[in-house]
Amino acid sequence: MNEGGTSAWRIDRNHARNCVFAVCTRNAHAAWVEGPEPHHSAFLVGKVKDVVVAPGHDDRFLITFSEYALVNVPNVWKGDRNPVKYETNDALKEMGIDFASLKWERMPEVAALTAPQSQAGQQIVAPLTMADAKKGLALTFGVKPEAIEITIRG
Repeated sequence: MNEGGTSAWRIDRNHARNCVFAVCTRNAHAAWVEGPEPHHSAFLVGKVKDVVVAPGHDDRFLITFSEYALVNVPNVWKGDRNPVKYETNDALKEMGIDFASLKWERMPEVAALTAPQSQAGQQIVAPLTMADAKKGLALTFGVKPEAIEITIRG
């Protein structure tokens, strides 16, 4: 939650952006574990807001949430090799998560993920290198950075 969503994952950004919810499960054996839920338990359901490049990782993504609900549902993660799965609503119900009864809370804004604002409240756009612009556009359009051509007229 401190990151505004999930941790950094290697995922299909375009596929993940089309998901409505993300279910986070607990790895109780990790040194950085924060919660009391048992290993493999679902501890949070998030409403997907966006999928962005994870800070410090050019090849991983962070699924950000607009809202979240805390849960404690045992044995949701079945030990699959990849911890990220795309499921249907019926499969999520089979996990034991009753979406109708979830108590949603707004996800707090994360300063590192929020664009700087001017005193008038307008978003400030920072200078950008061509390489960074191509990377960002490539992620947006699902192509390789080499496929992006930028023309500057001035």
